[in-house]
Amino acid sequence: MAAARKIIIDTDPGQDDALAILLALGSPELDVLGITAVAGNVPLALTEKNARKICELAGKPETKVFAGAIRPLVRDLVTAEHVHGRSGLDGPDLPEPEMPLQEQHAVDFIIETLMAHEEGEITLCPLGPLTNIALALNREPRIASRIREIVLMGGGFFEGGNVTPAAEFNIYVDPHAADVVLRSGAPVVMMPLDVTHKALTTRSRIAAIRDLGTKVGDACAELLEFFERFDEEKYGTDGGPLHDPCVIAYLLQPELFGGRRCNVAVETGSELTMGMTVIDWWQVTERPKNALVMRDIDADGFFKLLTKRLARL
Repeated sequence: MAAARKIIIDTDPGQDDALAILLALGSPELDVLGITAVAGNVPLALTEKNARKICELAGKPETKVFAGAIRPLVRDLVTAEHVHGRSGLDGPDLPEPEMPLQEQHAVDFIIETLMAHEEGEITLCPLGPLTNIALALNREPRIASRIREIVLMGGGFFEGGNVTPAAEFNIYVDPHAADVVLRSGAPVVMMPLDVTHKALTTRSRIAAIRDLGTKVGDACAELLEFFERFDEEKYGTDGGPLHDPCVIAYLLQPELFGGRRCNVAVETGSELTMGMTVIDWWQVTERPKNALVMRDIDADGFFKLLTKRLARL
């Protein structure tokens, strides 16, 4: 069996972040070197705690969790308690974590880890605003060429935005950070709303997770039932989009996804379209292709993979 792929998960949990972390921890093909928390769905004091709660739920308290940026690079923090609840992980009643938070700052951990490993060995998996990744790139530009891939959830094009008509939440919260990442030269794979909106947590898919009959399965079903209520009301669908696990699923089974390489630029100047990802899908400019942008997903295959891996925890 090939050596496990080394990853760092950068995250702002978030129910869908929780499922992504659990999918990674339940997959032997992945070696989670650390989880770095960022302010986003809820403030940093909650996201770092939530990350530890998820590691303990998975039975992996040895996982290293680091706290990172408390606010975006330039703008004030915007959070999403109206979606995720006051704790960020509303739904199940998860106990307060006992595992410690690492003392090192998340940005230092990202830089040190990339510099200590071989070039092209480590994949970054940002599931929230890109503040920590941008801070690391700004502080130590040499890491850009050492990153194997940055596989991120963020942006939208054909689907528009989900927090403003133009912008998806993760990019909107810190558009300047997204701009740094997309200009860095590091290889980027992007999971925008165009793909995640096709991965719906239907009743039958949640039932399959609950039917695992495990502590993890029960908690995930409760997380998803809380999380989907907002999007079901907004979009009128059976189930809500399951955004962040798409990042981890791509590492495990890239054939579940389809997309194309194109240029992606981020709006940082206009209040009307702040955080919009301008994706040159139809190649109408000469701008260099800086991202592999996904648009299609085998949603049944994705939920099968997710359920199978949750069963291992």
